[in-house]
Amino acid sequence: MTAFLKMHGLGNDFVVFDARDSALTLSADQVRKIADRHFGIGCDTVVVIRPGGAAADANIQFYNADGAESESCGNATRCVARFLMDERGLARVKLATKGGLLVCSDAGKGLVTLDMGEPRLDWGALPMSAPVDTINFPLDIGGNQIPASAVSVGNPHCVLFVPDAEKAPVAALGSKIETLPLFPNRVNVEFAQVLDNGRIRMRVWERGVGITLACGTGAAATAVAAARRGLTGRKVEVILDGGSLFIEWREDNHVLMTGPAAFPFRGRVELDKL
Repeated sequence: MTAFLKMHGLGNDFVVFDARDSALTLSADQVRKIADRHFGIGCDTVVVIRPGGAAADANIQFYNADGAESESCGNATRCVARFLMDERGLARVKLATKGGLLVCSDAGKGLVTLDMGEPRLDWGALPMSAPVDTINFPLDIGGNQIPASAVSVGNPHCVLFVPDAEKAPVAALGSKIETLPLFPNRVNVEFAQVLDNGRIRMRVWERGVGITLACGTGAAATAVAAARRGLTGRKVEVILDGGSLFIEWREDNHVLMTGPAAFPFRGRVELDKL
């Protein structure tokens, strides 16, 4: 039996395995079975905590519900940070991810602030297969030209600014954009409605998962895209289906994300019987 934690950030939920003191290897098929909401435990993302080495308190791996590894996950990083800070009595931890080293700190009242570092704004860094102006470029969807922005905050995001996020065709359009040849590693897709200079309503299609209640990196990417286009200031509340995240794109170019982390339950699973 293998122990796990169930965690979530605004309903964006995770099955987390602590492998700092034991070897754990998960196949893509096992990840899919764990994430299955009917025949497994159920989650958007499977997370494995591994030893961090000299540079970090821990190393985190993220696997989307389809079994593919992801570079980063903001909500999951905050949850793991909360777990480690509570465990060790710390106010700050450093976490190594495929998308880079992330620093998290206790923001009080159950909130965690994640310093996501500098956003990557060049088309080659996302990556994209062709040079574009990532502030505003056309996507060809079924012969229709849809304006978009692109940002990487450790993983790639395509942001569409829409007049009404509630009515946006998130499933239909998100699934098409995710797999466009323009995005060789596939892409997360955000549908964002600017409410005012400091608030954005956003819904998300997550790469390898589908519609989720929240996406931390998506909220950060959307805030950066909105500020670059002059639609908002550099400090905004991003309102997702599961609640709000607070994003600040500081003058030193670092993106900070603040939000809650929750731990509904612990459990044990027989991985070989899924």
